[in-house]
Amino acid sequence: MRKSLFICCVLMLPLFVSAQLKHLQNSNLTSAHPRILLTQGEEELIRKNIASNETWQKVHQNIINESDRMLTLPLLERVKIGRRLLDKSRECIHRMFFLSYAYRMTHDAKYLKKAEEEMVHISAFEDWNPSHFLDVAEMTLGLSIGYDWLYNDLSQSTRNLIKEAILTKGLAPSLDPKYNSWLRVTHNWNQVCNTGMTYGALAIYEDQPEESKKIIDRAIESIQLPMADYNPDGIYPEGYGYWGYGTSFNMLFLSAIEKTYGTDFGLTQRSAIFKTAGFLENMTGNTGKCFNYSDCGTGSGLNPAMFWLAKKANDLSLLYVEKKHLDRDKKMSGDRLLPALMIWGAGINLDEIQAPKQLIWSGRGKNPMALMRSSWTDPNAIYVAVKGGSPSINHAHMDIGSFVMDANGERWSMDFGSQEYESLESKNVDLWNMKQNSQRWEVLRYNNFYHSTLTFDNQLQKVEGYAPILSSSAKPSFLNATFDLSKVYSGNTKDVKRGIAIVDQKYVMVRDEVESSDKATTMRWTMLTPADVKINGGTAVLTKNGKTLLLKVVEPANAIITTRPTTPLHEYDAQNQGTILVGFDVVVPANTKSQVTVLLIPEGVKENSGKIKALNNW
Repeated sequence: MRKSLFICCVLMLPLFVSAQLKHLQNSNLTSAHPRILLTQGEEELIRKNIASNETWQKVHQNIINESDRMLTLPLLERVKIGRRLLDKSRECIHRMFFLSYAYRMTHDAKYLKKAEEEMVHISAFEDWNPSHFLDVAEMTLGLSIGYDWLYNDLSQSTRNLIKEAILTKGLAPSLDPKYNSWLRVTHNWNQVCNTGMTYGALAIYEDQPEESKKIIDRAIESIQLPMADYNPDGIYPEGYGYWGYGTSFNMLFLSAIEKTYGTDFGLTQRSAIFKTAGFLENMTGNTGKCFNYSDCGTGSGLNPAMFWLAKKANDLSLLYVEKKHLDRDKKMSGDRLLPALMIWGAGINLDEIQAPKQLIWSGRGKNPMALMRSSWTDPNAIYVAVKGGSPSINHAHMDIGSFVMDANGERWSMDFGSQEYESLESKNVDLWNMKQNSQRWEVLRYNNFYHSTLTFDNQLQKVEGYAPILSSSAKPSFLNATFDLSKVYSGNTKDVKRGIAIVDQKYVMVRDEVESSDKATTMRWTMLTPADVKINGGTAVLTKNGKTLLLKVVEPANAIITTRPTTPLHEYDAQNQGTILVGFDVVVPANTKSQVTVLLIPEGVKENSGKIKALNNW
């Protein structure tokens, strides 16, 4: 083995790692394999769940069936897409987690044989693409689970091959400053990479105990950076999709560390991460679609990490949306982390899960927001989600002030969400430059012109601007939240505030209050919708799947509603079929205050004009 390579690389550790250990001075790992996530004998807890509930049986059988399918697949190959090997690394986790689970639950040697073949083959790759370190992190995690869970039944020669690969292709590159800038960031890269490296260190601990301790100690220190981003109320700044990525790996990290050492070293005490389950649950509307701000798809799906969090909170109502996914999704085997659900869900009685009681969830943080609905149990209920924050956040769009809205089982105000990165990178778009005049903001889906928000004088939102949440109310007859958008539009205006409310649990009110600077400004009010739009002066009827929604401009009284297309502006823009922008322009004279009130009224509902009032009275 090339132990000398690892020892050499240890010298490249950042200062805080090469110095005295900060967290593991008095901690030693003595447990035998399997030691990561699911220790020897804990399979029995899973078996009890399977025997007690048909849904748990269904999840288990999904994993077994998918493992059987994997037996017929060709071995993974080192083939990159653009600059990434990530799809192969994720498939590595998928196969190792599933096959290792299947073997531990059934003791059928066919799963062991296939997993061993895959691990030996992956270990022979020239590298795991350290220039895009997520690839290394996920590959290391996948092999570490397979190595640890199957350790006692692998041949010594196979162990040596896998161990050397984890050591030299996983852990060693993480010591090179050229590849480990993720140690200092606050977003999902930190969570994923530190988790992958920790799993690698736990897997081969007995062979490199001191170096492994340094890797784990480094991770405990570094991962505090993204964990602080949940403060103060549990919002994950990067949105729903990246919550499923960063938070899930953070839970994998905390779960493994806690099980190994009997403590999380105070990590959760310094973070609002336990509050994030409430945030994530409220991010899904009654249509089943999520609030897909930033780089995120429109759907929602099962999140195994929620089961770990619900257990910690001793609150099964946090699993109301997850239970719907379990009941609805006949096939969930595409989720590479699905076996973690069986581990974290052990002992949970799904029949005891009830709907949450609160109808609004609001929070502060880097991306403050409010998520509200008229009912949890009515599929036709109103759901509105609105955000503040800043375009400067990792993966952010210029979507400050934007909102999505569901009613009668349809999404009326929508967000495009993400565009596939390779489709932009392959055309040399400067996608990851977040500066004000970056090409990033020329991408149609990324700028404020194509979100359900405001635009002044056809200008972009200010990247360094920040919109805090000012207030929120849980009063059932007027659920609402208000935001100060002024810094996002500085230069064009003195003051911009937006409030959104569900009135009498029947319809939605969007109110904007604007004060111009010493020159006139033209404000464009925009809503992105997948509906057909028919305009009649200051009202528009939106139609979708035989259902209707009335968009009514109450003030200014002379507003003229128009529509604009969402066709691509550049050859690199994604197609946006079936969508349209509906809105209107308002000229605000110099040094003038102006109010705009729009009602979104589902069919068969009448508005209450007495509810219209200034935002400072909300």
